[in-house]
This record gives sequence, C-alpha cells and structure tokens, in this order.
Amino acid sequence: MLPSCGKILTGCKNMLFQQNKDGIGEICLWGRHIFMGYLESETETTEAIDDEGWLHSGDLGQLDSLGFLYVTGRIKEILITAGGENVPPIPVETLVKKKIPIISNAMLVGDKLKFLSMLLTLKCEMNQMSGEPLDKLNLEAINFCRGLGSQASTVTEIVKQQDPLVYKAIQQGINAVNQEAMNNTQKIQKWVILEKDFSIYGGELGPTMKLKRHFVAQKYKKQIDLMYHRQL
Repeated sequence: MLPSCGKILTGCKNMLFQQNKDGIGEICLWGRHIFMGYLESETETTEAIDDEGWLHSGDLGQLDSLGFLYVTGRIKEILITAGGENVPPIPVETLVKKKIPIISNAMLVGDKLKFLSMLLTLKCEMNQMSGEPLDKLNLEAINFCRGLGSQASTVTEIVKQQDPLVYKAIQQGINAVNQEAMNNTQKIQKWVILEKDFSIYGGELGPTMKLKRHFVAQKYKKQIDLMYHRQL
C-alpha cells in the first residue's frame, strides 16, 4: 500500500465518489479551504466543483478502517481490461520499482486487452548536457548485476543476450508483485525490457517527470503488440 495522506482535518470533509467494489472512488473535498473557482471560467469551475460545493479532484483513493486516506491513481490513468476490470496502474508500477532495484521506470499495459503486461526500463547513466539516457548501466544497476553473478554493464548486453541471471531476477520480482495483487486479473502476465530509459529527451516524460502514457504506448506499439500477438 502507498503511504497515507492522513486523516481529514477538523472543519473539512471528504468523500469517495462512485466507489467500486474495492472501495476505490474519486476523492472529493469540501470546506472553507476549497477555492471558489477558476477566474472568468465558469465552464472549468462547474467541471471541478459541483452544486453542493464538492471539489472533484480527479484523484482516486480509498479509506482504511481507521479513516486514513490513500491515493491510488488518477481517473484518466485507470486501465479497463477487456473483461471490464478497473486497474489503477500507479500502485503496481511503484511496487515493481520497489521489488526490483534495477528497474528505473515501469508502465503497466492492458487497457481494453485480455491481460496485463508491463514495459520496463533499466537504471542507466544520463548525458548531463542533453538528458539523454545512455546505454551504460548506472552504479546501482551494475551492483545489482554483480550481486546476481552477471557481468553485464550495459542495457544492450542484458536485452540482446536476454541475460538469464537478470531476467530470472526480474521475473522473481514480478512474481512477488503478483502475490500482492487483489485478484488474478490484476497480475502481470508478460513484460519486456526496453532498450532506453524513459526521459524528457525521449518524450516519454513531461516537464514535471510525469509519464506520458499515450505517447509511450504509441512509441513502443511494436513491443506491446508482440506481447499480445496470440490475442490480437
């Protein structure tokens, strides 16, 4: 579970709008701390704040039994599988990066598809002038490889040779993540390592380092299609 935002403050209210069966809904806020609206933009204001004064944040969250609030993702980022299962990708991606130290970025795939898969990138050095990801693994990634007995020092070596020690360690990490999935539908079935890390330079990340999911899905369409070749 991601760290909690805490409990609601005195004089404020929150609610989870349109909760699903797992208790996840849109986080809505009410109180004197909420802004009055967008200046000279009634349309944007009515989209954000309803008639009763609730601010619809666009964030998804859930409450535990003690009233602690957890943000689980964004409404626009929710994946809806071919079977109609709603899957918030951010908690899964965060857990993958936690379980597998060599992973730099992870993007869950599965919108309108029969199962979940994942695009993975490895931690590597960066060009300090341009911000372009380099082929050379960074020190943390190299130490990870050496701990496994692998002598790989570049992303290319691992991907082209499908380094068995590294691939096995990554699969073990994915298995550990899948053990924490709420059901089989939310388990990662396939994954692929990309040859370059995500970056602003490559277009996968925005100026605030936010993952541009649609762009990534288009840029790496070939790799995604290969993971689903029997289902497409």
